[in-house]
Amino acid sequence: MSSERPLKVLVYSDDRTTRESVRLALGKRPAMDVPEIEYFECATEPAVIKLMDKGGIDLVILDGEAVPAGGLGIARQLKDEIFQCPPILVLIGRPQDAWLATWSRAEAAVSHPIDPIRLAEATADLLRQRVAKLPATT
Repeated sequence: MSSERPLKVLVYSDDRTTRESVRLALGKRPAMDVPEIEYFECATEPAVIKLMDKGGIDLVILDGEAVPAGGLGIARQLKDEIFQCPPILVLIGRPQDAWLATWSRAEAAVSHPIDPIRLAEATADLLRQRVAKLPATT
């Protein structure tokens, strides 16, 4: 699987250490068969909405524990408001909160504390699906 351009991944959390943990866990590419990632970090809900309105994002990673706007509510809003919304991965507080991820319509969920292997696997799966749907470049 290859792509001419890096895949654009939005990472939202009000906590910069959470955003950094996501970046460190995923690195430049979460799997060898996935194109490189270009990160876009947001610390506020308005910044997420503004960036998503511009388009071009391939994957959204939202912190469900962020305040004052949690990633689960933002995920549901994005799914309601954006035509062909890119896949969303939510970071949930604990595995028992998986039902909230389902409610938010996120395609994947990983619980805190961030497990780099689980996050990389879930991210790579979502990016593979995304690349398969992208139009071929010539």
